[in-house]
Amino acid sequence: MAGKETSDKFKKLGLKVIDDIEKRQNPNIDIPIRALSNIIFDKKTGQLGLGNKSSKRYFFNVAHSKKFMQTLMVAAYSKGLIDEQIHTSIRDMYYALKRTLPDTNENTVDEQSETDPLIVDIEVALDIIREQMHLTTDRKGIVAGNVIIKDRGDSIDWSKLGSGGWSIPSTVEEIDFKKVEADYVVVVEKNAGFERLHEDKFWQKQNCVIIGTGGQASRGTRLLIQRLNQEHKLPVYVLTDADSYGWYIYSVIKSGSMSLAHISERIATPEAKFIGLTISDIYDYDLKKCIIKAKEVDIKRAKELLKYDWFKNNKKWCKEINLMVEKGVKAEIEALSNRGIRFITDEYLPEKIKKKDFLD
Repeated sequence: MAGKETSDKFKKLGLKVIDDIEKRQNPNIDIPIRALSNIIFDKKTGQLGLGNKSSKRYFFNVAHSKKFMQTLMVAAYSKGLIDEQIHTSIRDMYYALKRTLPDTNENTVDEQSETDPLIVDIEVALDIIREQMHLTTDRKGIVAGNVIIKDRGDSIDWSKLGSGGWSIPSTVEEIDFKKVEADYVVVVEKNAGFERLHEDKFWQKQNCVIIGTGGQASRGTRLLIQRLNQEHKLPVYVLTDADSYGWYIYSVIKSGSMSLAHISERIATPEAKFIGLTISDIYDYDLKKCIIKAKEVDIKRAKELLKYDWFKNNKKWCKEINLMVEKGVKAEIEALSNRGIRFITDEYLPEKIKKKDFLD
């Protein structure tokens, strides 16, 4: 049904352009503006979103005509994918649309950097997400836990995939959860951290789901986190390095990002909590020998975080960020290994979760 609804939205877009032509009007597409000036933070939902500003893309406009054509090409291609019930990568789409117009030297598309933004334009214009357009990207993120899903007809048990875990695809909205037996979700910034938790069978001992994002969480991973939280009521705890970039990774999972503010409500998890690492942890857990001197770019990024509404209005977060700026230090998750290779799974995480020692 979801596929039909998306296909119908593309059909409605096409019919609107045809109607403009029949009425002898300049064909146009109304697209919400994605500039910083139109991004707002909704304190009620705890998410970033778009304001109500929009602009029109016209066919009979020298500055718009090529992009107008490209927008309709991407829309038509995506509708074809949906109707044929197949998926393809955004790279494949770029090559499929790349051609030279007859009797000219003009190409429909020169670089993929032209088509990628158009996908986002269509997302905001039709209120859909790229995954509903059947467009995919490389897999990123891994998960393990006592969960069974059905993915394109195959039953997959996240507890029986050896050392690798389940590789998270970009189209997780299509999977069905058949069994979810867990008390919470732990999201780890680094794959190395995931490996430590997985080898120690942390998910089994603590009855939880563990997810490794491999850096900034992909859209598919963020959607999976949201689904586990909203559909199965699992608390979400995020573990990153004690630095401004790790904290931003948590921020994106919780409140969304400026570049994807238009779909925050579909992939962000406002109920997510930050479980560490903090600058205070360095001193509370006697990790002073493991600190790293923060670079100028780290300090600059930390000061930027202090300007975000969801950080600057939180006393605990202001304390941690200011500590980093004042002391000029940071630390990695791996610093916990100084207390013992299994310290993170045997003491640090269980203790923090039990005491509810996290930042909101």
